[in-house]
Amino acid sequence: MTQGTIGVVGAGQMGAGIAHVAALAGKRVVLVDVTPDLAGKGLRGIEKNLSRQVEKGKVSAPDRDAALARIVATADLSRLAEAGLVVEAIVENEGVKRDLFARLDSLVPPLTILATNTSSISITRLAAGTKRPDRFIGMHFMNPVPVMALVEVIRGIATSDETTEAVLALAKELGKTPLLCRDFPGFVANRILLPMLNEAFFAVHEGVATPDAVDGIMKLGMNHPMGPLTLADFIGLDTCLAILKVLHGGLGDDKYRPCPLLVQMVDAGWHGRKSGRGFYRYDGPGGEKLS
Repeated sequence: MTQGTIGVVGAGQMGAGIAHVAALAGKRVVLVDVTPDLAGKGLRGIEKNLSRQVEKGKVSAPDRDAALARIVATADLSRLAEAGLVVEAIVENEGVKRDLFARLDSLVPPLTILATNTSSISITRLAAGTKRPDRFIGMHFMNPVPVMALVEVIRGIATSDETTEAVLALAKELGKTPLLCRDFPGFVANRILLPMLNEAFFAVHEGVATPDAVDGIMKLGMNHPMGPLTLADFIGLDTCLAILKVLHGGLGDDKYRPCPLLVQMVDAGWHGRKSGRGFYRYDGPGGEKLS
């Protein structure tokens, strides 16, 4: 594991972030997406973020260049056969993830660990769709990955001690702080976070306050670095809705019922910063918030 290659499937914000920290930590990385253009876009994003770290004095230019040289961006899933661990970081949809893991299970060697970056979906169910449930685990990185220290490590019912120890050690090698939790809907981070965000959605939906006021109250009154609606836009409102549906269905408690305004906004394609509009407007997809 320590000397091998790490595979990352999904070159979006989370997958590119995972590839970024792995390469910077000295790992060889195979970054895969469905098309060469998407894989290349992920690599360009990594280069941009590494250069920003150089400008801030957090990374040296030679270390940036060495990290980029360790990453192969491709649409060829078979390149993952060389990886000792493969992390999935695609859309938060159980069916899509299960289909991917079935393909990965037949492609990578039997000893390769399969990990999912899911923020809410059952590790046990995903693992059951493979022939290696003992070598399957959750690695929930926080967004943005290069900045946030935490990795939630989630064991499925069949995850082995050996796999768990290997992943805990790897997370530490990547400069992260891994914390273990059990396989329950939403795990810990999102089981606590999403109800708070959902209440913020309801506050706007019910006309209690404007988005600016809700965010300002939580920042100034609770000392949050980012308001809940700004954070939801950053996470992606479609992702927030997907997690709330998992919590509501998995725990059977109406306190997790998604706010109707959130559902309507997602239906409209207002997914937050990545789409250019959410609770706030942005200067194009992925752009800066407009005043």
